[in-house]
Amino acid sequence: MPAAQYAANRHAAWIGVAAIITDEVGRVLLVHPTYRKDESWLLPGGVVEAGEHPHVTCRREITEELGLDLPLSAVLAVHSFSPHHSDLQPGTPCPGEVRFVFDGGTLTPDQVKAIRLPREELSAHAFLATRDAVQKLRPVDGQIMLAAYRARLGNTATAHLADGRHILDVPALDRHDVHVRYKPLWDSPLHRGPLPERLPVQQAWAWCFVPDGRVVVVADPSPRGALPMLPGGTVETTDATPEDTLYREAAEEAQLTLADPVRLGWVLDETGEVYGCVGPNARLRLAARVTAIGPAAVDTATGHPFARLLATPAQAAALLGWGPPGARQAQLAAETARKRWGLPLARTAAVEEIPTEGMRLS
Repeated sequence: MPAAQYAANRHAAWIGVAAIITDEVGRVLLVHPTYRKDESWLLPGGVVEAGEHPHVTCRREITEELGLDLPLSAVLAVHSFSPHHSDLQPGTPCPGEVRFVFDGGTLTPDQVKAIRLPREELSAHAFLATRDAVQKLRPVDGQIMLAAYRARLGNTATAHLADGRHILDVPALDRHDVHVRYKPLWDSPLHRGPLPERLPVQQAWAWCFVPDGRVVVVADPSPRGALPMLPGGTVETTDATPEDTLYREAAEEAQLTLADPVRLGWVLDETGEVYGCVGPNARLRLAARVTAIGPAAVDTATGHPFARLLATPAQAAALLGWGPPGARQAQLAAETARKRWGLPLARTAAVEEIPTEGMRLS
C-alpha cells in the first residue's frame, strides 16, 4: 500500500487528558469552564497538542489551570469516546477522542490555598464528594471520573473504557457503585485513654481483620451509590457491652464471626445530633479478628444485603474519607493486629469482593 494511502486509512481521533486530584479527605477537584453553555464542570486537563505526549500535556494543563506543578504517579484510565455519543455537543465535528486520566495525587492544605485559576478560561474550582461531583459533570465525564478514581482507591489495573463503560472485567468498587464516605467528624482526635466514667457509648465499630491482614468493609447500596463503612453500629439497649454491639452488627451486616476485640480508643461526639441530640457521647473504635465469613444475607435493619469487600487498612481509611487521622487510625489498627495476632501488614492489594457464598479462613 502506498504510504499516502496507508496514512489516509489510519483511524484519526482527538487525544485528551485529565487528572484525578483530591484533597486530604478524598474529595475530587473539579473546575468550571467559562466556555461551556451547559454549565457542566470538568476534571483539570485539556487537549493534547500536535507532537505532544499525553503526560506532558497533563502536567502543562495542571500548571496552566491551577498554578501547580504536580507529579503524575499512574495512568488510572484510558477512555475511547465515539464521534456520535449523546454527550457530544451538537455541531461539534469530533472524529472521536482517546482520553488518558492520570493520578495527580493528594493536595496538602497549602497547595489547595495556592491554586490560581486563569479567569478567562475557568471561573471556579471546588473539591466535591464523588456523589456530588457526578451531578456537575456530563454523564460520560462522570463515568470516567468514577472509574479512574476507583482504580486509584482500589489499587486495580488501569480502567479501559469505551463511551463511559468498562470493556474488561468490572472492578468491585465499580460493580457496587461505591463512593468515598466523607464525614464531618473526620478530623476528630482518637482518644487512647480509658472512657470517662459518665460518658455513654453510642457507637462501636471495628477494623475486622482476616488472616492476610486485610479488613472487611461493608457498603450500603442506595440510588445515589453505596457508602462504605467498617462493621459496627449503634449501641442498643439490649447490648450488654459495646463489644456485644460489634458482634451483633458484624453478623447482621457482613455475616462475620469475630473474636478477641481490642479497644483502640474513642472519638468524642459533642452533640449526639445523629442519635437525637442526646448530648456528649463516645464513638468506640476497636480491632477484631475474623474467624468465619458466612454466606451473604439480608441485613435485618435495612432489608437488603450489603456489599462486602476486602481492603487493606489504608484503602479502607481512604474509602472512609477521614484524611490523615483515618490513615493514622488504620496504621494503629494494623500494628495492633500484627502484635496481638501475628497478622501480616497488608500494604498492596486490590480491593476484592467477598464471594456471596462466604469464605473459608485458614
